[in-house]
Formats: sequence, C-alpha cells, structure tokens
Amino acid sequence: MEDSEENLIHLPETINEEILKQHSEHYSEDGLWHKIKKYAKKAGSSVVYAVLILYFVLQKEEVPKKDKAIIIGALGYFILPFDLIPDMAAGVGYADDIGALLAAIVQVAMYIDDDVKQQARAKLTDWFGDDVDTSDIDNKLA
Repeated sequence: MEDSEENLIHLPETINEEILKQHSEHYSEDGLWHKIKKYAKKAGSSVVYAVLILYFVLQKEEVPKKDKAIIIGALGYFILPFDLIPDMAAGVGYADDIGALLAAIVQVAMYIDDDVKQQARAKLTDWFGDDVDTSDIDNKLA
C-alpha cells in the first residue's frame, strides 16, 4: 500500500479528500481575510467563529500536516466564490460553507483548546461586538 493510501482521511460523504485537495488550492491567508472582511456580517458570527477556530488551529505547530490539509481545504472552500450553494443565496448561502467548516472542526477537534477558542472569540468580539454568541459552535465541540 502506498503512503498516500495509508494516510487517507475518512470524512463525511459530503466532504471527501479530493474535494478538500481541490479547494485547498484556493486557500491563502490574504484571501481568507478578504472574504471575512467583505462578508462577515452576511455570513454571521457562527460561520466566522468556525473559520477563526480553524485558522488558529492551523497556526499551531503540533498539528500534523494531514490535519492542516483538512483545515486548508475547508478554508479554501469558504474562500471560493463559486461553491455548491452560492454565498449570495438569501438565507442558505453559507449552509454548505458551515458544513465544510464543521466537518473540518470535527476532524481536528483534539487541537481545539481553550486558547484557540479564546483567540477566536477575541477576534470575533473585535468585529461583531460584545454581544456575539458562540454557543452553536461551542456546543458542537463539547
């Protein structure tokens, strides 16, 4: 068996390794910050919180490359302007994005510690104010 076959990551059917690999090509830190800046209010605090959690996990040195690849794929999908459900679609535009982000969060949950959550909440508070509710994502991590 080849090394790449041994390291296959088993993801939910909606997000497979090929899709993550394809979307990781769209990831860049500048692209991520541009997308958040432009669409943060429309995407909502839960989507942005999920993005920030993944971003801060990505910065951790102890996270293995295969897990960083999952994060980069999910963030690349978020950045991609043309995805399964267009982000401009009223009410549902970010449903596929949050699905990809949550699938990645589940895969890297062991690296999401209080420090990562605190960094994400602090950035979220800077952008959305003190009344931001992170309970949707936090409950999924519990």
